[in-house]
Amino acid sequence: MDRKQFLASLALLPLTATAMKLNDLKKLSQSMERTGTMPVLFIGHGSPMNGIEHNEFTDGWKAMAATMPKPNAILCISAHWETNGTYVTGMAKPKTIHDFGGFPQQLYDVQYPAPGSPELAKEVQGDITETSVGLDDKWGLDHGTWSVVKQMYPDASIPVIQLSLDYGQSAQSQYNLAKELAPLRQKGILIIGSGNMVHNLRAVDWSGKTQGFDWAIEANEIFKKLIAGNEHQQLINYQKLGSAIGLAIPTPEHYLPLLYVLGLKNGDETATFFNDKMMMGSLSMTSVKIS
Repeated sequence: MDRKQFLASLALLPLTATAMKLNDLKKLSQSMERTGTMPVLFIGHGSPMNGIEHNEFTDGWKAMAATMPKPNAILCISAHWETNGTYVTGMAKPKTIHDFGGFPQQLYDVQYPAPGSPELAKEVQGDITETSVGLDDKWGLDHGTWSVVKQMYPDASIPVIQLSLDYGQSAQSQYNLAKELAPLRQKGILIIGSGNMVHNLRAVDWSGKTQGFDWAIEANEIFKKLIAGNEHQQLINYQKLGSAIGLAIPTPEHYLPLLYVLGLKNGDETATFFNDKMMMGSLSMTSVKIS
């Protein structure tokens, strides 16, 4: 039954059918409108201040959200949740985590009260066979997640869960793990990897006068070329890509969420780039949509 037939059938229902909640009908209609596969996003999230500021990057996130169907739920792999083992947040009401220091009080006052989804967490736990996955009841939503999702979906009505980065797993294993999440895309789940392709805080130009150092621009261009060319194995073995990449990824946590997104790419899908800009010398806000 397509959406037209569904709406026509409502007119034929007896009045007792109005006992169904309007919300239930709306959800059913929305789910029937959704066809195909949900896109996957890698978001260059940058500073936590992007959670409350209005700038070209947050505009880019909002514009991207407007191009997609409203998700049934969101699964985020954030650079800011590294664990020994793999975990998924399983609580019904995840807390807003302010995992940073030295920012204005306004940022610490932010709450993003999106519900969690214990049901989705258990589904993720069951889908993954690459490694064992634990259910976590202590973490919540860190700024790698809420600073982005708050701008994209400010009403906080969509359930959000996080999947951790296991620092004991290889890049290849985490890429393989991502592939096991693919069935979620057919269920209206938006999967977001949140980090930065180029992320070297030790080299940051805090004056803000430098948009991008030569090596950072070179690294960003290498990443984009390999992503566009589906050269995933080279991106998995990023340590072999030269000195510019070594400077771009001094530690892997902001890069690994990109591999989750690439692992979810189907053969006939394409990668498009947005928010493609360097800032403060050694940070790339470049983001990717797979669809």
